[in-house]
Amino acid sequence: MPRTLPKMSRLVPLLLVTTALGAACQKAAAPEATQAPAKGPSSQVDPATLRSFAPLPDAVNPSGGAPSAEQVALGRMLFYDPRLSKSQTISCNSCHDLANYGVDGQPTSDGHKGQLGDRNSPTVYNAAAHLAQFWDGRAPDVEAQAKGPVLNPVEMAMPSEAKAVAVLSSMPEYVAAFERAFPGEKQPINYDNMAKAIGAFERRLMTPSRWDALLKGDQNALTPEERVGLKTFTDAGCQACHYGALLGGTSYQQMGLAQPFPRSQDPGRKKVTGQDADQGVFKVPSLRNVEKTGPYFHDGKTGSLEQAVRDMANYQLGKQLTDQQVREIVDFLKVLTGRIDPEYIKAPVLPPSTAKTPKPDVT
Repeated sequence: MPRTLPKMSRLVPLLLVTTALGAACQKAAAPEATQAPAKGPSSQVDPATLRSFAPLPDAVNPSGGAPSAEQVALGRMLFYDPRLSKSQTISCNSCHDLANYGVDGQPTSDGHKGQLGDRNSPTVYNAAAHLAQFWDGRAPDVEAQAKGPVLNPVEMAMPSEAKAVAVLSSMPEYVAAFERAFPGEKQPINYDNMAKAIGAFERRLMTPSRWDALLKGDQNALTPEERVGLKTFTDAGCQACHYGALLGGTSYQQMGLAQPFPRSQDPGRKKVTGQDADQGVFKVPSLRNVEKTGPYFHDGKTGSLEQAVRDMANYQLGKQLTDQQVREIVDFLKVLTGRIDPEYIKAPVLPPSTAKTPKPDVT
């Protein structure tokens, strides 16, 4: 979905680091870890190198348990339906194109009447596993996140929850789908259930890769060049913030920890918490699929992955990487490009509009 102040999307600066983890970043480059083997890269990855990481789960279920198949099917329809926007031209998929790794490839996304948000739209793939949603973490989960863009005047611009529910209620196929997804409820079509269904669909948008095969014990999953890139990545200290199953997405960090970030106008989490300490703090982005989800950082103003790696080493770690080190790290990051299930993201046949369905409003 298109994003606006504070932008509801896209992964946060590529390699952010906090003050609390600054020391860990320096220790990650310990002398014994930087000594290359005498006869070239080992065919084995040191298990100690992998302790900061974990395989990607198949799905991330909400606290109430796994969503039903009916909820997932309904959520898929809602994700693709542009009638949830005021103009009936913008859907969730417009800005989070599932066939394009969940992004639109723009610095900031086009919203209602061509308005642009001020933050980059992050990918929805693997997003359910993040500690919170949006660059500033203002939504606790994908269900809460799904409510925002529909009503945002710069994004989908629906004037009210009631208006969105009226659109859905006007189509008999949606009425039946909500009844199947939320059986026994007196009024199954409501705004909360709309968001629950979209969240149910998004919670299975996971993209495992060869990286997961390595973490599960397959020492042949990475090429020698990719193993070198992994070592360069960890020696530089990147894993101090880019750790876990997502290699990020589980903490907030200051943008410009070691060196001032030149584009620091965005208040970041301060707009959510009101705390001065949160000025310029953002959610650390996941590096899953980072090869495919540029442009980078919260403002979307860094076009290449190589430049993003170079910049983050400078601004977050205070390190000047060589061209070779940048290439090695990028070789490793490409291993994180995962598999998309074409059947799961296949665009559904949407319920037809009826004479009662409100007409588009482009004003």
